[in-house]
Amino acid sequence: MQAPYASDPRVTRGRLYPESESSFRSAFQRDRDRIIHASAFRRLKHKTQVFVEDEGDVYRTRLTHSIEVAQVARTISGALGLNQELTEAVALAHDLGHTPFGHTGEDALDALMSPHGGFDHNAQAIRIVTELERHYADFDGLNLTWETLEGIAKHNGPVSSPLPYALSSYNEKHDLQLHTHASAEAQVAALADDIAYNNHDLHDGLRAGLFRDHEIEGLPIVREALAEVDQRYPTLDLYRRRHEALRRVFGAMVEDVITESRKCLNAGVFASVDDIRHFGAPVIQFSDEMVAALREIKSFLFKEMYRAPRVMEKRAEVTRIVEALFPYYLANPEELPARWQGDLASAKGQTGIARIVADYIAGMTDRFAMGAYSDLQAQGRLLKPQSPAAS
Repeated sequence: MQAPYASDPRVTRGRLYPESESSFRSAFQRDRDRIIHASAFRRLKHKTQVFVEDEGDVYRTRLTHSIEVAQVARTISGALGLNQELTEAVALAHDLGHTPFGHTGEDALDALMSPHGGFDHNAQAIRIVTELERHYADFDGLNLTWETLEGIAKHNGPVSSPLPYALSSYNEKHDLQLHTHASAEAQVAALADDIAYNNHDLHDGLRAGLFRDHEIEGLPIVREALAEVDQRYPTLDLYRRRHEALRRVFGAMVEDVITESRKCLNAGVFASVDDIRHFGAPVIQFSDEMVAALREIKSFLFKEMYRAPRVMEKRAEVTRIVEALFPYYLANPEELPARWQGDLASAKGQTGIARIVADYIAGMTDRFAMGAYSDLQAQGRLLKPQSPAAS
């Protein structure tokens, strides 16, 4: 049974372009299905989470990460009496706007786009689902419900001014009330993202050899999980021990969110989803103890994984790729594929062209970006990167 503050697909604020609703799927189920069938969603299978695709096929990608986030989000949402389909839709779409090479690619593209308003992957996700996916006869984008778009735009909290370009341009015609918090379902998706990456980055970091099992034994939550596993299975092999411990870490984070969020929801007077939006603070939250524990885990991952020499070397390599492709296509927009030429014809000035080039590069997978770079470099059409001695 859904809580009174859950989002109800029967009373959605609707879609930008009115459609007849399905007789056997709710509005939020249709949103979820459209996201799954989107081209941008498929491309996530070849986009970096932490490790670039050519480093191995056993690590998480943006696609597998998004699936894990959606699974965790549905579990939490169901336990709290929220709408699971809306939660799942937001979770599956939350990383659609990511560039090739993950946050490294985003940082590079944001710097390159700084004269033209910058680049933000959350805002780009809105641009993708409202404009760049072009498959339907009656509209550009996926024509998602207001509630799903709201969740994608502000699952991490209210969006302050100045708004990113992609959010600003869409919000002018379909007000997403960016100054308020999102629904509880979207807030669940945001914390499910934290849970998923904190857990799987520990697993991928161990598998990659960036740190050893004994180095995480002192981390909060992990320490208790390992102690429980060792007591129950004293002769377990290394890999099963690791898995059993990390699944307990996963469970501890999920249980904490459910317990703490129930306290918050029960303490307040929430008769509707709008009460959640205007509460002034998130209602889906970790306990203070879990926040402190996750801060320590994140600090460890930042030092030992995200800033590991091997990872930083790869970051520098892929940054050069983005920094070479963007100015090349900006100077030679006629070389963009045919489907982009109509957009270029109506682009307003250099900023308009730059946004289209950014859309094109952001949509690339890791392998496509590396292939485009290699081809252009082999043809002598890119400037040779300077050596450290020459710079």
